[in-house]
Amino acid sequence: MGEKLQSGGRLRPVDLARGHGLSTQAVRNYEAAGILPAADRTPHGYRTYTSLHAGALRAFLALLPGHGHRTATSIMRAVNEGAVDEAFRLIDESHAQLLDDRRTLQSVESALRALEPGAAPESGAAHESGAASGSAAASGTAAGSGTGGSMFIGPLAGKLGIRPATLRKWERAGVVRPRRDPLTGYRVYGEADVRDARLAHQLRRGGRPLGQIAPLLAQVRAAGGLEPLEAALDDWRGRLSARGRAMLNGAAELETYLRERG
Repeated sequence: MGEKLQSGGRLRPVDLARGHGLSTQAVRNYEAAGILPAADRTPHGYRTYTSLHAGALRAFLALLPGHGHRTATSIMRAVNEGAVDEAFRLIDESHAQLLDDRRTLQSVESALRALEPGAAPESGAAHESGAASGSAAASGTAAGSGTGGSMFIGPLAGKLGIRPATLRKWERAGVVRPRRDPLTGYRVYGEADVRDARLAHQLRRGGRPLGQIAPLLAQVRAAGGLEPLEAALDDWRGRLSARGRAMLNGAAELETYLRERG
């Protein structure tokens, strides 16, 4: 990829760096991190690299977009230490994460369908701390006593697999807007709040920043439909596809490097 071999098939750090648009310090850092095999030294102590190092660098840079810096580094370090099975395990984990992210996207799309008019509401309610509230039930604010799909914070948090504190944080961010029971002061999440919380949870799992979720949900409420989220979902789907393709490219470069290592 543009490396210019010196006499004896050797590469100077600057040759390796320029071939990939890097600084010589970056190349040295990669070697120190185990991404590249240890360099040979001249009698005067200068580093010299070979085509093997160039192959390692190509493999690492190809792995980066699909696996991220930390995992790509761990993969290359494992390969260079002769622990190829560990490298394969790390790759498998990345693929499993990608599959999980795809399933998360599908869950988000399912949650969006639940927001559509006529979708079946969530059901169930309980005390804010998770127990039934007798006073709330007596006042007609508990589920089954006049509010249908309403829920209190404990059961809703449990249903989503998050902490009640997370729902409070989402409320401060404007993601959900529960009303307060007039007698107990407990938060009561109506049907729309429950659906919004489900959607927010899926979007968070998909990597969407909290600061972006509240405006999206506000647009959905204002528009009375799901069109404002279509662009976000298309972008998400595109990023997943790009990551999958990057993993294929990274695998090809890594295989080339493995063959060169013997």
